[in-house]
Amino acid sequence: MNKAAAYIAEQRQTIVEQHAGLVKRIAHHLKGRLPANVQLDDLIQSGMIGLLEASKNYDGTKGASFETFAGIRIRGAMLDEIRKGDWAPRSVHRNSRRVADAITSLEQELGRDALDTEIAQKLDITVQDYHHILNEVSTGKIIGLEDLGVSDDVISGDQDTTRSLPFDGIESERFQSALVTAIKSLPEREALVLSLYYDEELNLREIGEVLDVSESRISQIHSQAMHRLKARMKHWTS
Repeated sequence: MNKAAAYIAEQRQTIVEQHAGLVKRIAHHLKGRLPANVQLDDLIQSGMIGLLEASKNYDGTKGASFETFAGIRIRGAMLDEIRKGDWAPRSVHRNSRRVADAITSLEQELGRDALDTEIAQKLDITVQDYHHILNEVSTGKIIGLEDLGVSDDVISGDQDTTRSLPFDGIESERFQSALVTAIKSLPEREALVLSLYYDEELNLREIGEVLDVSESRISQIHSQAMHRLKARMKHWTS
């Protein structure tokens, strides 16, 4: 290894060591929304790989700070690893698609936000069973903005332009704009839960304490908000 290569390797190692705490913070935040069988050490290990990749690919001339750039890559690496070992039964995925399709159909028909009772009726199940599906989807599989191909910074408007999006150039800008509009169009409580979850980085229990409802109910609200977003963004992501 020549001196230049050795210097670069040393700098990368220093960056990784300095930001190891960032990996742990993100791992703990994700762990708070995952089933008990997901191990914190596994999240940290995949996150460290993401941090190493970030140290290799970071370009400071594009405006984003390294911590912002690395945070997205770290979270993405953790989510990729989790999805490789997706623990959700096929029935959970099937029910998730049914909910999104029901919301799409109802909101096109009604011209407004579909209510829990209306969605349950559309699915020909009780409201209690509908809420059970939302909880299963929420705890059995990560459902978040990452599934739409963007970072959670889209809620606060502090997007990282280095994030890879489903489209290039002007199409990515239109997608971001459409997603922001869709988020703003959510029912007030759903939008608030997403803001507290992604922007303020509170976990479901903490949000429940803020809104004075159970953690289970927050899980349902979050899951329904994401299904509603996916339904409204279907023409972009299908």
